[in-house]
Amino acid sequence: MALKISVVPLAGGWAVRSPSFENEMLFTAGAKAEAAARDLARRYADRGQSAEVSIFLRDGALAGRFLHPASARQMDALSA
Repeated sequence: MALKISVVPLAGGWAVRSPSFENEMLFTAGAKAEAAARDLARRYADRGQSAEVSIFLRDGALAGRFLHPASARQMDALSA
């Protein structure tokens, strides 16, 4: 199952949230929040954990979803 990471609007900016970490990351710009979420997902995938980033608009609608499959090389190393 892929790790869920969300970028959601706040009154004064944007937050990156996930059940995998306790404190959300806060940003003033949506683009910076999205970049941070996608970088985080890539790092999880590089270490063998699939991740899914969901980006939400200010009205709550889903703007996009990005899947980051686990690195095949890491998966091979974990199963060896």
